[in-house]
Amino acid sequence: MTRFDHHRRPLVIGIGGTTRAASSTERALGFALRGAEATGANTRLFGGTFLHSLPHYAPEQPNRTKEQLELIDAVRHADALIIATPGYHGGVSGLVKNALDTLEELRADERPYLDGRAVGCIVTAYGWQAAGSVLTSLRSIIHALRGWPTPFGAGINTLETRFDAVDTCSDPKVVDQLATVGQQAAQFALAFNAHRAPNPLSAGQPLGETQPARLLHAV
Repeated sequence: MTRFDHHRRPLVIGIGGTTRAASSTERALGFALRGAEATGANTRLFGGTFLHSLPHYAPEQPNRTKEQLELIDAVRHADALIIATPGYHGGVSGLVKNALDTLEELRADERPYLDGRAVGCIVTAYGWQAAGSVLTSLRSIIHALRGWPTPFGAGINTLETRFDAVDTCSDPKVVDQLATVGQQAAQFALAFNAHRAPNPLSAGQPLGETQPARLLHAV
């Protein structure tokens, strides 16, 4: 994906949830995705049930399951992502981390990992301390994957906030916060792709004099 098609809506992929169906984490993610849709994006959700179907990522194994390939291909074509995780023992859940580990398969892409993509971050936790620390941890993981965490991230204390249905939240302020996460992810995708410089070689333009490229190597 070297050139962005300005006539299509950006695609925002949501990844998150728990092994429990209709978890607060997945419902919070749904609110954020609806915020992205209101901004003009198409969305797709990979919820807890799907994430639970993914095997443990093993880089030494050359074969990938149908589910792994589905996730990899969706993220490859995404313009932005929203990641939602519960806070387990002060860290990102294994279910969500395994999905992110699976994105190692994007390492050799033209846009490796999450390069050039905004990533909204959501954490649900049974208390404020875990919500804050896990949000910081999740953002660090996104940085390592070369993504751009959105300026606003949502930390939700489920001790105080309830998600009794797919479209029901007990705190209107939390609804606004989640919508903001989705909106920022979609807005970044629109702005970034609109200003992405075309490749002079592919556009048939003369290069002229250029400065030597500086290569960055991950360690």
